[in-house]
Parts: sequence; structure tokens; C-alpha cells
Amino acid sequence: MTKPIAENRRARYDYFIEEVFEAGIMLTGTEVKSLRVGRANIAESYASVEGREIKLINADIPPYGHANRFNHEPRRHRKLLLHRKQIEKLIGAVQRDGRTMIPLKLYWNDKGLAKLEIGLAKGKKNHDKRETEAARDWQRDKARLMKSGGRDD
Repeated sequence: MTKPIAENRRARYDYFIEEVFEAGIMLTGTEVKSLRVGRANIAESYASVEGREIKLINADIPPYGHANRFNHEPRRHRKLLLHRKQIEKLIGAVQRDGRTMIPLKLYWNDKGLAKLEIGLAKGKKNHDKRETEAARDWQRDKARLMKSGGRDD
């Protein structure tokens, strides 16, 4: 996989990611050009059920600089392309279990198509976030100790 266009780094801190899905996105020409330049922000975005389809809401793809009056709306709702069974599973999890669909990563696949990795997530409480932070700090300290060979300099 290539370098991501945009990544939601806070998602794994704020949510327990239970399952990950790869979805295509319905984009206009100027949106694709803007993504090719590497400009997008999915940090405050989420996926939502609208009717029998799933849409990406609040994802910011800035207008393409060289496009004129045919430019796109930066924060418009974009349809996500998934298999019917995946859509049914996501709709069921959101409505029945109260899960959230969080965009994790926006990237180009091997065929040059824009793909979005969405995670089926459950929100973390404050004490869960503290545990995550403590585990991350311990991993960092452990790596530092291993690198120094256990000696205190």
C-alpha cells in the first residue's frame, strides 16, 4: 500500500476499532485532482447511514486550485461504495449495537483508485484513554531501555 493521502490518527485513541472495511468513494473530477495533490482532512469526519447507503460526512477535500467555476463543495456528503452485505452489516451494527463508523485512512490503491478505510468502532471512556496512554508510554520507555541496553546513562 502507498503513503496515505489523509489519516485519522486520533481515531484509535478515542475509539476501540472492532472491524475495518475498505470502501470506495464517489468523487468528482476536481476532488480527485485535489487528492492527487495530497490535500484532504478526515480528522473530524464520520460515516453515517442515509437511507440504504452509507455516506462520508464532514470530510474536507479543499477546492482544486486550477479549476474554475466547476469546482466542488469542500465538505459535501460523499457516497461510500461497499458490497451490499457489508452495508447491511454496518447498518445493523450502528442501529442495533450503537456503534460508530470512523474513517481511519484515505489512500490510493494499486489500481490508482481512492479508497477509504473505515472502522466499526465503540467509543472509549476517559479511563480507557488513560490506559491506552499508559501502555503507549510504557512501550516507548521499553524501546528506549532496549536501545540503551538496560544501562542508565
